[in-house]
Amino acid sequence: MKVEPFSVGPIVGATTHESVRIFGRGEHEPDRGRPRRLHAVLRLRPMGGQFGRPRYTKLNPNFDMTGVIVLSGLHADTLYEYQAGFVFSDVASRDIDLAGVLDWSQVKPHTFRSGARDDGEARNLVVGSCRYLLRLFGGSWFDDRGDKTFRSIGKQLGQRRRLHALLMVGDQIYADDLNVLAPDQAIDEFNRRYQIVFSQEHVRTLMASLPTYMTLDDHEIEDNWPAKASLSDYVTKFPAAIHAYQTYQLSHSPLHPVADGRITAPPDHLWYTHRDGCCDFFFMDTRTERDLDGPVREMVSEEQLVSLLDWLADGSGRVKVVATSVPFWESESDDKWHGFPEQRDRILEHIRERGIQRVLILSGDVHASMSSELRAPGHPGFKIVSVVGAAFFWPYPHPFKRSFHLAGPIQTNTGIRYRVRNASEVRSTDNFTILRVDREGVRVQVRSRKGALLGSKRHRFA
Repeated sequence: MKVEPFSVGPIVGATTHESVRIFGRGEHEPDRGRPRRLHAVLRLRPMGGQFGRPRYTKLNPNFDMTGVIVLSGLHADTLYEYQAGFVFSDVASRDIDLAGVLDWSQVKPHTFRSGARDDGEARNLVVGSCRYLLRLFGGSWFDDRGDKTFRSIGKQLGQRRRLHALLMVGDQIYADDLNVLAPDQAIDEFNRRYQIVFSQEHVRTLMASLPTYMTLDDHEIEDNWPAKASLSDYVTKFPAAIHAYQTYQLSHSPLHPVADGRITAPPDHLWYTHRDGCCDFFFMDTRTERDLDGPVREMVSEEQLVSLLDWLADGSGRVKVVATSVPFWESESDDKWHGFPEQRDRILEHIRERGIQRVLILSGDVHASMSSELRAPGHPGFKIVSVVGAAFFWPYPHPFKRSFHLAGPIQTNTGIRYRVRNASEVRSTDNFTILRVDREGVRVQVRSRKGALLGSKRHRFA
């Protein structure tokens, strides 16, 4: 039986020192008006070793014929080779036994590296956001210039530098096309958008080898969501957008619990945590829980905020990496954290009062890259490092340095004058950022869409 290549994927998702989640999508093939039963199949081996028995999981028609295979029992920091695709079978996934008859000749091999067991090991992370896919000729053609950014990242992965994760911090799709063309409204439209974006050549190759973690921003739904949302949008557009987001961005994240080797239904929220090497990660949801009409504007729910504060103060001593789609202090737009001062103050005061060290904030959204530090004069133990990743691809004008707040005090309602210092240059071009994170600090390296080094800067945590 021939193993067919995935139409989207494989995508290497949440990866630890002992497990990995790999996503894929099969193609519908109706049988008497109903889709046939499809199953993802994967075989794995340590590089140079022997393939083990294939693993299977159902590709679910309720989630656009996608599925996630969960592999456990890995060895830490080990290079693995795998092949993954799909087969047709009317037998339940747990009962399939096709090991001796599978033909893998049409499925490309890929590699990934398992996570670190050592809690102190440095991590090399790629950060960016905002990958616009330009429609041409009425939507029948799609621009592939943005995909070349991922080719450049892939070249970095293929060189001596070892990359450990790709962090995509929002606007992985533009479902609204800047409100120029008809915005997506139905689940099939959102699904189709992800199918096109994630199946372009170079991003597909990269995500098949580099563990990828995602969180959404506004354009997965509509521009500046939920500022212009109507009741009808909450009933139609929003559920469709979030269902597609969960299918293509969250299904392979650590959010879903695993039972009996399979992912289960996600919790009733979209934020999640992860850890690897010296880093603890908190991927925030800064879009779907916003309250713009209450007596106090809220960026996130109280539940998410308390979870973030508890996570920051858990005493791990590791680098606390907070991924939030919108900048924490660099932009003074009301759409960013600047427009939610009460919750931002709670986070800042929590970090200061408890003496939490090694805090690194990652964001995107503003189509320019930069890094800076937040200090509190008179409180020498307080310091936060922030890195903003630029657009992977944005075919329209980019903002200038004067658009950003990179020096002096930020607005707060506390008696503490938090001040921005030691900022990098602002690079208002399409680019990606590579971070070298260790317990002492972070080295920020910015590279152009074609891979040229644009600049670097070192920030220390103390």
